[in-house]
Amino acid sequence: MNKKFFASVVVLIMSIMAAGCADNAQDAATEDSPAPILGSIILSTTTSTYDSGLLDFLLPAFTYDTGWEVHVVAVGTGAALQMGRDGQADVLLVHSRHDEDQFIAEGYGFARYDVMYNDFVIVGPSGGPIAYTDDVETVFRAISDGLDFVSRGDDSGTHRKELEIWGIIGIDPESNPNYISVGQGMGATLGMAREMNAFTLSDRATWLNYPDVGNLVVISEGDERLFNPYGVIPVSGHLNDRINTVGGQAFADWITGESGQAIIALFGVDEFGAPLFFPDA
Repeated sequence: MNKKFFASVVVLIMSIMAAGCADNAQDAATEDSPAPILGSIILSTTTSTYDSGLLDFLLPAFTYDTGWEVHVVAVGTGAALQMGRDGQADVLLVHSRHDEDQFIAEGYGFARYDVMYNDFVIVGPSGGPIAYTDDVETVFRAISDGLDFVSRGDDSGTHRKELEIWGIIGIDPESNPNYISVGQGMGATLGMAREMNAFTLSDRATWLNYPDVGNLVVISEGDERLFNPYGVIPVSGHLNDRINTVGGQAFADWITGESGQAIIALFGVDEFGAPLFFPDA
């Protein structure tokens, strides 16, 4: 089956499901009282979940349903995982599967649960030297030949995906004199790419929510290597006695349960006609 046709069918089905689930959730909310406040948890998560607006959409419902308030620390996935290792967060919501599995194998988390997915897109100047294609290798090889590219350079899931693609095609990005590593979040990286009329790799949700993309357009999408899964990991309580294992597990249970998954499926539908993240628990 044609991949684009299949993706369109998935979007339609998920939109219909999301609308029905959301209506049920909203009906229940009008009948039930909010749960009493139990305390707070620290959620260390990626800038993509923050910059896209998903957390603003999601967390009030979590607090309403469970009574746990959430303090968010939005950083790159690498930094979020390090916060977990250092015992400075109760639960992680991140998107670098290999590193998440390693985190669990090292004993820093109870388990890793699938939450949702979307994809990455390569954006660049409209009418520029690279024509639209679904072949990510073609784009990265063309960029490596001296075109301006802005890398997040922050050890985030997006940065790690970018480095993974360079590795697949056997090219050192630093060999391109116009490769710029900024050490910033996705929003700031898109802003710099816009000002420079340069290329960059972005998660789709942040791209769609960025307020002013200037002359940038999507140059490449749809390659299976641009798949972007997210996972939730409650941090292990043995690291220190300050870790809120009960609250962390409550967040993991809720976001992978019916209410959390229904809200994720609804996010973006009204504005963009399709979810920005697809529930995957």
